[in-house]
Amino acid sequence: MYVRSAVLRFLSWSALALLSLTALPATAGAQPVSHDFFDGARAEVANPGGSYPGSNDFSCRPSMKHPNPVVLVHGTGGNRQTNWATMIPALRNEGYCVFALTYGTLSGTVWPVSGFGGLTRMEDSAEQLASFIARVRQGTGAARVDLVGHSEGTLMPTYYLKYLGGAQYVDRYVSLAPYWKGQDQAAYLQLEAMAMAFGFDPGQVLPCPECGQENYGSPFMQQINSGGSPYVPGISYTNVMTRYDGIVEPWTDGFVPGPGARNIVLQDTCAADRSDHLSIVSSPRTVAIVLGALDPAAAPAVPCVPVAPGLGL
Repeated sequence: MYVRSAVLRFLSWSALALLSLTALPATAGAQPVSHDFFDGARAEVANPGGSYPGSNDFSCRPSMKHPNPVVLVHGTGGNRQTNWATMIPALRNEGYCVFALTYGTLSGTVWPVSGFGGLTRMEDSAEQLASFIARVRQGTGAARVDLVGHSEGTLMPTYYLKYLGGAQYVDRYVSLAPYWKGQDQAAYLQLEAMAMAFGFDPGQVLPCPECGQENYGSPFMQQINSGGSPYVPGISYTNVMTRYDGIVEPWTDGFVPGPGARNIVLQDTCAADRSDHLSIVSSPRTVAIVLGALDPAAAPAVPCVPVAPGLGL
């Protein structure tokens, strides 16, 4: 039975990655950039609950060239390390102050279960994001931040922007594997109904309270798309999608035109790019797109190189 493939597949892939205990280099000078998505999981094993090298330095002061800190927002089942082994060093090496949070962990759990975020109600996760961004702004002295999100991390922050006053604090919003239109979660909702029929609280017996919120037309999705669009005026949006996503199905659920929004399909400019839902965040092509979205005046060329599922290169 289909039950939120993003959770099940991600947890399965992560479990395989946790078998490797390869340590990662400490941050010093130019930081090596990995293009293996699973290096983030290896970092979590080496330093459970920690921050990936190069991120969450609250003594970092943004430069005139890059005045906005970049906040990275992981997807369902991820955390501040597992998603960002590529993006953190790539951004840091370009002079950005880089921050990443873990949100939406299940209460009362211990590691390794506590290492899986993005599972609780997205309203609660948006509150956590709001607190984190406030801390980033206070620590760095920056008035605004830029967001780079993956999967659920492209959707949940919109609640922060629309309903928690976050729009005044965000300039650019880069979404990797977004699903602005929602996803088909009918099977998960059936499980919730079964749990309630047997007298159980679904939030206590199912591992993903946020999953049902993603269903097409759910109250949460209606809030996200209030006003006829997920976009907030004044924010620059870049959506990056792959035809081989495998989790966001169909991948076109992330393709939403709108003023100030740019939609990029990776295969439109490079047939050799076979990025899936994971390698879209570890691909050198995606890195170049993200750098260009954050600083259009200095956008690097986007290389056409083969990209494999799971691995970014």
